[in-house]
Amino acid sequence: MSIVGFIKCVIMINTHIKHKQLTINLNINNLAQNNSNRININYYIKSPQLRVIDQDGNNIGVISNEEAQKMAREAELDLIEISASAVPPIAKIMDYGKFQYDENKKQKASKATVKTVEIKSIQVKIGTGENDLNMKARRASEWLDEGHQVKAELFVSGRSKFLPEEFLNARLQKFLNLISVDYKVAVAIKRGPKGPVIVIEKKK
Repeated sequence: MSIVGFIKCVIMINTHIKHKQLTINLNINNLAQNNSNRININYYIKSPQLRVIDQDGNNIGVISNEEAQKMAREAELDLIEISASAVPPIAKIMDYGKFQYDENKKQKASKATVKTVEIKSIQVKIGTGENDLNMKARRASEWLDEGHQVKAELFVSGRSKFLPEEFLNARLQKFLNLISVDYKVAVAIKRGPKGPVIVIEKKK
């Protein structure tokens, strides 16, 4: 083998080794990330001392890991590390199956309470009749009741664009006065591309 060929072979081997090391490091990092989300129970808990809550919800205080494991065995239950980041970690004596059930129930309840807030748009004109104004105001009230924000806009065109700002804002306010739900201003009235616009939301 020539010297040039030998050097190329060495470079290829070094590149292969570095690639393997990078792959191993990535796998180790992924494994560590998965383990960080894992709940430690029983003998997987490694901290020498724990703050323990017993099966009746009583705070036992800080005791040794060995003593906590013994208490769990005597109660024929599991020792679950519920807060690994605390100092010392907090562990609870309870059935692991029930713990999983309670956690899943909490997650489902949390998802159920999360509501998607949308910004609903409604547009009126200077010449919109009273009946149409009332109908649009009822629709806006329904959206506010559902927890959505409402963007109300006064559409102006032609010569109406040159009317005084105070007059245009007053026309938009006339519509807002017809809304039956108590609301507050989320985004103050300002001049948009089509005319005055305001965003409101239900008072809590």
